[in-house]
Amino acid sequence: MASQIAILSRTRSLLPKPTLIKTITTFPSLSQEPQLATPEPTPPTTTTSLPPNPASGSPLYNENWRNPIPPSSFTAHSITPQNFFNQQQGFQMQTLSNSHDAISLMDLFASWMASQQWDDVKALFEAWVRSLDKNGKPNKPDVGLYNHYLRANLMLGASAAELLDLLAQMEDFQIVPNTASFNLVLKAMFQANETLAAERLIERMLQTGNESLPDAESYDLLIGMLFQSDQIDAAFKYIDLTLKSGQVLSMNVFMKCMRSCVKKHRLDLLVTIIERCRETEQNKSLCPPWSMCNYIVEIAVQENNSKLAFYGLQFMAKWMLKGENARPPLLLSVDEGLVVAALGTAGRSYNSELLGAAWAVLIRSLRKNKAPNPESYLGKIYAHASMGNLQKAFATLHDYESAYGESTEEVEDLFCPFTSLHPLVVACSKKGFETLDTVFFQLENLSRAENPYKSVTALNCILLGCANVWDLDRAYQTFDAIGSEFGLTPNIHSYNGLMYAFGKLKKTGEATRVFEHLLSLGVKPNAKSYSLLVDAHLINRDVKSALAVLDDMIAAGFEPSKETLSKVRRRCMREMDYESDDRLESIARSLKIVIGSEARRNILFNLDYSVDYA
Repeated sequence: MASQIAILSRTRSLLPKPTLIKTITTFPSLSQEPQLATPEPTPPTTTTSLPPNPASGSPLYNENWRNPIPPSSFTAHSITPQNFFNQQQGFQMQTLSNSHDAISLMDLFASWMASQQWDDVKALFEAWVRSLDKNGKPNKPDVGLYNHYLRANLMLGASAAELLDLLAQMEDFQIVPNTASFNLVLKAMFQANETLAAERLIERMLQTGNESLPDAESYDLLIGMLFQSDQIDAAFKYIDLTLKSGQVLSMNVFMKCMRSCVKKHRLDLLVTIIERCRETEQNKSLCPPWSMCNYIVEIAVQENNSKLAFYGLQFMAKWMLKGENARPPLLLSVDEGLVVAALGTAGRSYNSELLGAAWAVLIRSLRKNKAPNPESYLGKIYAHASMGNLQKAFATLHDYESAYGESTEEVEDLFCPFTSLHPLVVACSKKGFETLDTVFFQLENLSRAENPYKSVTALNCILLGCANVWDLDRAYQTFDAIGSEFGLTPNIHSYNGLMYAFGKLKKTGEATRVFEHLLSLGVKPNAKSYSLLVDAHLINRDVKSALAVLDDMIAAGFEPSKETLSKVRRRCMREMDYESDDRLESIARSLKIVIGSEARRNILFNLDYSVDYA
């Protein structure tokens, strides 16, 4: 071994040491590498082409791992942004794109979307579509994955035009946009309030096919834009399409519809929309909030729209029933003044449905804790009377009397046929003596029933109805029947009705005797009694007697109305009794009542209608 080392050392010592010699020369050193000779041009030959590449069909096949960076620049609407792989985030996304397939990428996007990582969703999708799958083919997204990409762009502030460009690029991936794809574009249009473009997009969706037909969200977005721009008729068109297609109308759109129709006074259109919704199984349960129900009924009553008031009360009944079934129960009540207004609307529009709904809501609101107010009963009587349903009107009058009675002076005016019950009087005399006799005979039969019903108030209405049709005989017979046939005692309204019947036919003496008769019976006259007696004297052109009755009226503690004083002044002017007029003026001043002059009426009264000026 030692000998080998020695030999080796001697051998190494024999190797020549290199010398470093530098020379100065102007010639470049010759290259020792062989150079290829320039080939001579050969004539072109016909060759057979290769079969198509299995990866053909992908728009990004030329941008795979062999050519990761395309030479051409990209626009802002391109899927791959400029200098994407030059960013640090790009390498991370490229790594993730190589390790996920479409299904796992969908799950990852769902997680990122929940945490609002829209930038990451967009960047990873753009990297993933440029990568190859495990088979070496470019990744191809489906419509659901592409919709996530569209949503990411929407949340990052992309405009509707940009989303439409991205939607058009779906054809490059051989993907057909579905309804969700178009809805994302509609949302961008909704944010920019591009109503016309949204309408055109909906029309395109209707013409495309089943995969992209508009759904409830599509219609809601468009209808909301139309209501914001007060295009109510166009909005109604798409509401009708929504209901016919079986879609559910959202509560937000339903509320916008109500507000817009009320704002533009399109109440009939609102009624039509509510009726269309009630016809469909999916939308018949739509019910606006409680405050909106009150607002709808109030507007409907003001505009005399009985159908809208009826639907509003039905909505309120639903809320009341829902509150009663809740735990703990929430007891809702309707304002009774609103119900009275609804009863008046029912009477003016002859709507029995509104009448029934208003009364049912009122009874449910009171919950048997108290009786309805007199105004409610009078409103119901008026509604039945205006519709000609006298049987129900008198039945309501019976309930009214049972609740409040007529024995005290405080409630005397509540049963006065000249004021509160005047609609019932008019209904009784609508067809003359025919209706009056029918009602009288029905009351006569009820008085002989097992549970007899006898009412002076009802007979007073018939008595005054007879006076309205100038039938003094029937009026007197009705007054006499109060005591003889029904066994009741006439009240002050009965005597007033008889005085009115006499005075209307210029039987002032008989009217005066009725007045004196009631005084002798101890019946206290009211202000209406004196006013009717004044009217009876004025019909006979007896101004001085009318003034005497005014003095007695004031002495009894009653104050004549301005209307009565005006009637007296008018008769003074017609009779040219200026002395009586001065006396009337002193009475009016003592009562601090200002009576207007009869100058304008005198101009018409003193017109010369002769043909002398013709």
